[in-house]
Amino acid sequence: MALSLVLVAIVCGFTALCYAELASMIPIAGSAYTYTYATMGELIAWIIGWDLILEYAVSNMAVSVGFAAHMAATFQWFGWHPALRWITPAYLPGGLTDLQGNVLYTPGWHFGFNIPAFLIVMILTVVLVRGIRESAETNNVMVLLKIAAILAFVFVGMRFIHPTNYHPFVPEGWSGVLTGGSIIFFTYIGFDSVSTAAEEARNPQRDIPIGIIATLIVCTVLYIAVAVVLTGLVNWSKLIDDAAPVVNSLSYLAGTTKSALLRWTELAVLFGAMMGMISSLLVFQLGQARVWFSMSRDGLLPTMFSRVHPRFRTPAVATWIAGFLVGIPGGILDIGTLSDLSNIGTLFAFVLVSLGVIILRYKQPERRRGFRAPGGLAAPILSVIFCVLLMAGLPILTWLRFFGWLIIGLTVYALYSRHRSEFCPRKADAELEAVPKR
Repeated sequence: MALSLVLVAIVCGFTALCYAELASMIPIAGSAYTYTYATMGELIAWIIGWDLILEYAVSNMAVSVGFAAHMAATFQWFGWHPALRWITPAYLPGGLTDLQGNVLYTPGWHFGFNIPAFLIVMILTVVLVRGIRESAETNNVMVLLKIAAILAFVFVGMRFIHPTNYHPFVPEGWSGVLTGGSIIFFTYIGFDSVSTAAEEARNPQRDIPIGIIATLIVCTVLYIAVAVVLTGLVNWSKLIDDAAPVVNSLSYLAGTTKSALLRWTELAVLFGAMMGMISSLLVFQLGQARVWFSMSRDGLLPTMFSRVHPRFRTPAVATWIAGFLVGIPGGILDIGTLSDLSNIGTLFAFVLVSLGVIILRYKQPERRRGFRAPGGLAAPILSVIFCVLLMAGLPILTWLRFFGWLIIGLTVYALYSRHRSEFCPRKADAELEAVPKR
């Protein structure tokens, strides 16, 4: 797992440099959709916008499932054990077992619905519809809480490591490292937000690489520390498809060792983890609704997605639809299925962004760039290669689902979006004819 995390960090480093260059070329804040619309045209922008819908929605579904697992663990910490069918997904392709090896559910579908996953998304949807302004101070406090929870787990867990759990260190070989990188890739989603500040940096050629690299180094060090301690506490095979492996491992060890320190550490980790997931859900639900809003404003989606609430001045319709789109599947599907879909969507977006940098280097070499990825074309080319390599490590079923999503998107574009786009020739002609002649 630690080697997989290093591999993913390297890939993200190359891609982040590409994001920074595109961000510095376009004098407005925005996502990959905004960048590609302004530089590579409408069709590519539609593809990446449609892909971002998948990325944001599915990643938040996975986070909501993780939040539900931590909420269930919190209930158990306080001695309340709700019915399992209402706190687990209805679809469990690998079944469900506890850390003692007891089978709770066999693989497949079962009657139930993950209520905590659904409720947290809908509560945050209400918050977003009413409007929220995230301050730097609030964000810094939440980041510190998350880091404190991680450090608490690492330093306490180190005392209970069993070295025999590290043998073999690479149980599935190097192909397992690649597959592991493909599966855990979504843990790095969000690093590209650093690149969108390229136009605001005083010295973007220096500040942006430092910000990106520092972010990735800190995250990677923390991730590796957690991975090393976690796989030292329990055997790696017991962590498969576990939506809350850290707290479940602490709970298991606290029960077997009767350690009060582990029990209180579990509660601290639960609190920090849930705060982190809430902030992540807020950011990506907000981003998802804004992508829909931008696509609707450009004529690529129906106008209802750009409808603004008369009182709160937020894209209420897009936010509500995004809430139900995430909340309902989050109550049905397991975290493994969702993370795989999120990974392939994100990697595909990264490939398009990196290709965009290569294309613009040739088509518009004279265009002003506040930041240029160092090493010529090395960063975008290596980003494309490594992203495709990680995509190749995902299951074939994930590829089929992804292609199905793209086919649906291209069909919507062909039948609806291109005829109503701001740049549709017939629409432009109609607007010209409507102009009164003198």
